[in-house]
Amino acid sequence: MAAPRGMGPLETEVMEYLWMVDSGTPAQVREALGADLAYTTVMTILTRLWRKGLLDRQRSGRAYEYRPVESQAQHRARGMRSTLDQAPDREAVLSRFVDELSPGDARLLRRLLERGPG
Repeated sequence: MAAPRGMGPLETEVMEYLWMVDSGTPAQVREALGADLAYTTVMTILTRLWRKGLLDRQRSGRAYEYRPVESQAQHRARGMRSTLDQAPDREAVLSRFVDELSPGDARLLRRLLERGPG
């Protein structure tokens, strides 16, 4: 899957909601966000996210039901990998990342590395 363009604040809010509930129609998303958003605004955001390849959609009555194509963890990991792939000095980026980990996250990373891939 190609790396999609970044998300704006409203797109991020919609994705956070859909990752939490797994799927939703535009009306459900609009109600959940609790903001004074027009239905057409929510439709536009969902369509943008679908075009970016972040959402799948399926007819549900007269509307579409939208579902994330990957979990939040997968999305975040892909973003981290993309950032690393763009770095001219991978070692420096990884070193800086490790230096800034909390002690708990460092232990978790060490345990995951010892476990190996997969």
